[in-house]
Amino acid sequence: MGAGAAGRAALSVALVPLPHFTLLPFAGFIDTLRLAADEGDRSRPRACNWTIMAPGLEPVPASCGAEVLPWETLREPARFDYVAVVGGLLHRGRPGLDRRTAAFLREAAAARVVLIGICTGSLALIEAGVVAEGRPVCVSWYHYQDLRQRHPGVRPVADRLWLRDGRVITCAGGTAAVDLAASLVRTHLGGSAAQKSLHIMVADGSRPASAAQPQPPNTREVADTRVRRAMLLMEQNLAAPLSADALAAGASVSKRQLERLFRRELGTSVQAFARDLRLFHSVWLLAKSPLRITDVAMRCGFADPAHFNRQFRAAFGAAPSAARRTGPAALLATLDRWWPHGGAPRLRDRRPPPVRAADADRRPYR
Repeated sequence: MGAGAAGRAALSVALVPLPHFTLLPFAGFIDTLRLAADEGDRSRPRACNWTIMAPGLEPVPASCGAEVLPWETLREPARFDYVAVVGGLLHRGRPGLDRRTAAFLREAAAARVVLIGICTGSLALIEAGVVAEGRPVCVSWYHYQDLRQRHPGVRPVADRLWLRDGRVITCAGGTAAVDLAASLVRTHLGGSAAQKSLHIMVADGSRPASAAQPQPPNTREVADTRVRRAMLLMEQNLAAPLSADALAAGASVSKRQLERLFRRELGTSVQAFARDLRLFHSVWLLAKSPLRITDVAMRCGFADPAHFNRQFRAAFGAAPSAARRTGPAALLATLDRWWPHGGAPRLRDRRPPPVRAADADRRPYR
């Protein structure tokens, strides 16, 4: 019989795995609860309980091919302190949310149950209509652009592990789900229960919600987490570059200290790195998209096409139009040779940006 059958405890959680969910955050979240719920490793749901729910009782496939059997169907969300939706692959462009699950999440929100979106489960909460427009939503750096493209009305956050906004918690996924579960255990059962779970899982401790996400390869050679966070904020705000004050605030340091850290870690100024990152992205767009050069300039945060042209010529020795005529392969090879700051950003490995309908029939300016 499922652990959820034991009745209400100090902490009660319903987990809803969506089709093609990621197994690691799902398992890590449950195991943190399991190990905190009883003495030793006996796994009885005493101090807390949990259940696995789905619209039906058929197996739910994980992204790795494993399957999980739900213990019960979606019902009575008010029984729980938390309802956690675990997403994964954006299967056919969707996080796998069906009509019954969406209705269940809305019912839970109406009952004032705290909702949790783990991995792309955050997108499911948005689709269910339980996240208001303009609210912050934590997402993995890997799915940052997916969130922006599908739900431009929310504010994506990818420089931390998880965040709570009212009665909605969103989590980047991966091992951050363990950190989140440990925080819930700490809140409801105490620090010793959380520490016990982590020790049995051979974890030194849990990271705070505000800890920076491990970054893509462009920052792998940068040791200082404050610099890595500032770099990620730059990458996420290319079209509307943040001020030095905003970058410093996002990295939790003063502007002067951030400048010192950049020179120590990268041998360059904050401003110079931000300019180079925008130029890098502009080359990627010239190679991978049909956008006009004026649109490339706008998306990369340059004041106007003339400003973009000057900066591009200074860096690459040619105008953007001439560089584009060399072809995508030559442009991408240019990036590998030119990028002066260690591991190159992964922008060139991403999907091309969507072209607006108004631009669909325009030939790229060359």
